[in-house]
Amino acid sequence: MAHRLDGKHIAILVAEGFERVELVEPRQALLDAGASVAIVSPEKDSVAAFNHHDRADDFPVDVPLDAANANDYDALLLPGGALNPDSLRMLPAAVSFVKGFFKEAKPVAAICHAPWTLIEAGVVRGRTLTSWPSLQTDLKNAGAMWVDREAVVDGQLLTSRNPDDIPAFNERMLDLFAAAKTDTRTR
Repeated sequence: MAHRLDGKHIAILVAEGFERVELVEPRQALLDAGASVAIVSPEKDSVAAFNHHDRADDFPVDVPLDAANANDYDALLLPGGALNPDSLRMLPAAVSFVKGFFKEAKPVAAICHAPWTLIEAGVVRGRTLTSWPSLQTDLKNAGAMWVDREAVVDGQLLTSRNPDDIPAFNERMLDLFAAAKTDTRTR
């Protein structure tokens, strides 16, 4: 594999209702590249995935949101699904966790509806992003420039539109995360 992420610790932040494929396929790409990953969630033991509108399987929570710290990770993955980011953006701890990655200029990869959480974190103004098409007005109102492309990198932020874009999303995510400095302060 061209990109090695050995020694990199990646957080995946999700709440109930995340889009299953938007966690499973990027997580597998990260694991295949040698990264360690942790599912961070406001849920206690497990968190339910969805296949669009239908409940799918549950995933174990590795780190409860209230115990998570952005300083413990090198990068952040934000899967979409409409329910997931809508819940996360209402939780001050989730918004603070996301802000921590931007404060430290760590890479963040967000797909589909996940930019809703980025809007709440106040980190989209002046950036070029893509998302699920229904978010374009929200992003524009938050000061972002919205474009209709399969994957967009703006600084340390990667965004993508939907599950069909996962191959391009994964490729750019690995590029972005591989280029990031490994944070060893708390390890």
